[in-house]
Amino acid sequence: MSHETERARGRETAPDGERAEEERARVAEFRRRVGLTHLIDVHTHFMPQRVLTKVWAYFDAAGPLVGRPWPIAYRADEERRLEVLRAFGVRAFTSMLYPHKPGMARWLNDWAADFAARTPDCLHTATFFAEPSALDDVRRALGQGARVFKCHIQVGGFDPNDPLLEKVWGLLAESGVPVVTHCGSGPVPAAHTGPGPIAVLLAGHPRLRLVVAHLGMPEYTEFLDLAERHERVMLDTTMAFTGFTESVAPFPRSELPRLAELGDRVLLGTDFPNIPYGYAEALEALERTGLGTAWLRAVCHDNAARLFGL
Repeated sequence: MSHETERARGRETAPDGERAEEERARVAEFRRRVGLTHLIDVHTHFMPQRVLTKVWAYFDAAGPLVGRPWPIAYRADEERRLEVLRAFGVRAFTSMLYPHKPGMARWLNDWAADFAARTPDCLHTATFFAEPSALDDVRRALGQGARVFKCHIQVGGFDPNDPLLEKVWGLLAESGVPVVTHCGSGPVPAAHTGPGPIAVLLAGHPRLRLVVAHLGMPEYTEFLDLAERHERVMLDTTMAFTGFTESVAPFPRSELPRLAELGDRVLLGTDFPNIPYGYAEALEALERTGLGTAWLRAVCHDNAARLFGL
């Protein structure tokens, strides 16, 4: 049976046996070269299975926000996915989840609160949508112990500067809780993606601890500009520098010195399990930047450990 047929039937496609052992060895060897016993991954996805199944189906169909074939490398049940991350030496990770319409955020947050309670190495993650209940939803999630939020402007299709979110951003800025935000126009632009709306947002909320997902792909330069102007803005490395991404949205090599200078504000992210290549590739791609082991140690562990007080 082909991999495509397996995916169509929803069967597991996560590496197993020799492939899994080889990949664990590659990740362990990366950690050895860099000098880390563990990793912290701030951009991983855990969500209710019925939601995740729909997300996987969207990727399988190469939907409009994907735009190209995108096989899921770690299609497995929840327990298996947790085992895989832990075997890679990931000591802390997130459960990034996001609503695509009103009325979803609160029940997603309730699920995430339960997941964090039964998964001690998960950084309790929450989300919100531009809707009248947004402020109450965020207050409730913070009260439940949320330590990081996900805001997916591309999938949500809302303007981050929607008046419904004004007090949400103010509350999050005051709390200091980071918000991982998919705001770049990759893999394809949406109505409110790009650096423009985020520049307006940060002008109004300069203390917001915003984490720009995917290094702002493909508007890398513009999001580096924003990070340099706003000391609390960070970036995550999700999918950056991998062959899959470089083929369509290469990171400008002329910007590597700026990324090096921001080394204390760059965080490891991978998009696990929804990546079309192995976890080791995400790490080795960072190594290929040539930014050095001190930068890699900060990015792959130390910066996030400091941010979350681990």
